[in-house]
Amino acid sequence: MLTAFVLLSVEAAEVERVADALAGLDGVAEVHSVAGRWDLVAVIRVTTNDRLAALVTGEIRAVPGITGSETLIGFKVVSRHDLERMFSIGLEE
Repeated sequence: MLTAFVLLSVEAAEVERVADALAGLDGVAEVHSVAGRWDLVAVIRVTTNDRLAALVTGEIRAVPGITGSETLIGFKVVSRHDLERMFSIGLEE
């Protein structure tokens, strides 16, 4: 599974509509409204590089209201949540 984070600048009046449109795309796992330089972050989870490329360059960039983007591709995930689950096997209350 490939994970990518697409940071998006969006026209102010279009943030909610763009978030809804992105959330409906196959491969977009989550869309977060965020504070700071970017307006939205789309979390992408797909199985191939070809699907990632098509989604980011073809589908996401075609959504009206997006004014800029930057894509970060995840290499490795370290999660406290996952570590806690792994080490708590058999210790459930």
